[in-house]
Amino acid sequence: MTPKPSLEANLTAAIVVFDIDGVIRDVAGSYRRAIADTVEHFTGFASRPTQADMDRLKSEGIWNNDWEASQELVYRYFEAQGQKRSEIAIDYQTLIDFFQSRYQGPNSQNWTGYICTEPLLLQPSYLESLTQAGIPWGFFSGAPRAEAAYVLEGRLGLQSPVLMAMEDAPGKPDPTGLFAAVHQLENQSSIDVATPVIYVGDTVADMYTVLKARSLQPSRCWIGVGILPPHLQQIPERRDAYAANLQQAGANIIFSNVQELTPAQIGELLLSYF
Repeated sequence: MTPKPSLEANLTAAIVVFDIDGVIRDVAGSYRRAIADTVEHFTGFASRPTQADMDRLKSEGIWNNDWEASQELVYRYFEAQGQKRSEIAIDYQTLIDFFQSRYQGPNSQNWTGYICTEPLLLQPSYLESLTQAGIPWGFFSGAPRAEAAYVLEGRLGLQSPVLMAMEDAPGKPDPTGLFAAVHQLENQSSIDVATPVIYVGDTVADMYTVLKARSLQPSRCWIGVGILPPHLQQIPERRDAYAANLQQAGANIIFSNVQELTPAQIGELLLSYF
């Protein structure tokens, strides 16, 4: 009888799906700057949220969409002034248009906005190392598809990567987009449908997505890997508090940079998980 392969013999048998913002690119000076600009504009320059303000909002786990996050911060400012939401006139499309004019730039056909200055948090060679180890990988992001493709294809030079974006699925923590990305990767690779899935994200909403995936598909192993956003890493108290929030939300392990999730580390993670 042929012995059943041990876990040690197949330690990197996993699918990895990445969030993009805060994982693949640093958005502290782009998306978050656009949030601050938008809140400032729609509060008549009375309020400009700090990174800490935005971290607190994101820690609630339901504000993955930055347009909605901007609107919520505007609402909360006016509520703190004693107004009711029903009294606050915000046209959501106008808010989106303003946000995009900062993030993409004033010309939607020729981007010159904050998106053009985002530092990358990984190199294509890292993704190639996963491919060489036989680890399928793809992306599930709440960003619009064009903005996700800008970094994945335009900046990293990836050729038609598996990507589920804002237009493709409900927002996180709904795991529909994660399931769809995994399904596409299964179809492209000769891997077992029970192969563990690792989702890599930087927010509480990302970790909640893993928890919901686990509850909806309990026969599969779902692992959450948290990434600490770069803007926190020089402030120990905020870094530690953010890490604690990710852990409380379900992160199995936390790294300072996505490239720490090497094939060898994936093997150790799977071994410890099982």
